[in-house]
Amino acid sequence: MTQQRCASYYTASIVQESDYPRLEGEHRVDVAIVGGGFTGVATAVELAERGYRVAIVEANRIGWGASGRNGGQVTGSLSGQDAMARQMRRTLGDDAESFVWNLRWRGHRIIKQRVEKYSIPCDLKHGHLQAAYKPSHIKALRQDFEASQHHAIGEHVHWLDAKAVRDVVGTELYHGAIRNDYNMHLHPLNLCLGEARAAASLGTRIFENSPVVDIEHGDTPVVVGEHGRVTADSVILAGNAYHRLERKQLKGKLFPASLGIVTTAPLSPEQVQSIDPEDLAVYDTRFVLDYYRLTADKRLLFGGGANYSGRDSQDIASELRPRLEHTFPQLEGIAIDFQWQGMAGIVINRIPQLGKLSDNVYYAQGYSGHGIATSHIVGEIMANAVSGTLEEFDAFANVRHIRIPLDDRLGNALLAAGMWYYQLLEKLK
Repeated sequence: MTQQRCASYYTASIVQESDYPRLEGEHRVDVAIVGGGFTGVATAVELAERGYRVAIVEANRIGWGASGRNGGQVTGSLSGQDAMARQMRRTLGDDAESFVWNLRWRGHRIIKQRVEKYSIPCDLKHGHLQAAYKPSHIKALRQDFEASQHHAIGEHVHWLDAKAVRDVVGTELYHGAIRNDYNMHLHPLNLCLGEARAAASLGTRIFENSPVVDIEHGDTPVVVGEHGRVTADSVILAGNAYHRLERKQLKGKLFPASLGIVTTAPLSPEQVQSIDPEDLAVYDTRFVLDYYRLTADKRLLFGGGANYSGRDSQDIASELRPRLEHTFPQLEGIAIDFQWQGMAGIVINRIPQLGKLSDNVYYAQGYSGHGIATSHIVGEIMANAVSGTLEEFDAFANVRHIRIPLDDRLGNALLAAGMWYYQLLEKLK
């Protein structure tokens, strides 16, 4: 059963809504992609640009899931990057650390070039702060800043002490920050919809409102929908936290976490000047962090916390208002016009999961809350793999992931307990 888009600031400000047909009848392509979020759409653009015949099959609408509901920040944060470098030494040897470092910024280039190439209206802007929430967070943050100075990214990255932070963000909470003017923020749903239009202009067949019920493996695997089928040379599963296909092999590897966001009423020029005069996106350094930015029409979009139960929260606004007003007391009582939530795919070791279910059925999932840039990197890697260049794909596929042999409900309970433990340790520092 398909579902309507959630009511959010993003859905209320769509530039051009999607309107693709339902999957019916028999179709034959080179690559069939299950899932119309960033991973599926970004991979489709990559493949279509190389001349492949591609089909995207989406259960609801393009960008319906987390791709159209997230905080809109495009940063160089890769969840699990240190663990990733250690694991990838087995495949890449001494090149692992530089490979992971370069991954951190690769998605920015892909997104920026694509927005320019296809004239995608998505409110793309540069400028971001990663802010130290506690004095004990300064050391690690400073180390990351100093590491950046040994790379080309360094020219875009600056260290701000506590006073300098207060000059650009109107809050007393932070003890220092990295300012990165290469990082970006944008309207993610309009980006995803725009990339889908780009893929369609290159010949990609897109099917919406078309739940997939089965994958038939074989020399030419088949994506089986409720009313039609797509036969392909290769299939890519790109549903992240929302799909329930191939549970025999994928169960216990990825767990959904509900992330909530609110958006205020439009702010006055005086309020904008008091909280974010340089239009920067911000997130802090906690394990479960707050993040926020201004929208194009000068609302404050604010997200924070996470519900690891695997179930939706009941009232996002009441949960997030205290955190918003703690950050910006000058906005106490501000009207909240929109509230919504989406499911992120959380991986225990925080390393994205790429692999094969059979010789020509691939999957990609698990960005642990850092999906916009990472999904575009993964799209390029998946397109390379389908094209026969497997080095980067294999670096991810050879990572050893923790699999919890429990049903999703018990697995989420265990994940919630782990998150509580790490948050407790953080409070004690």
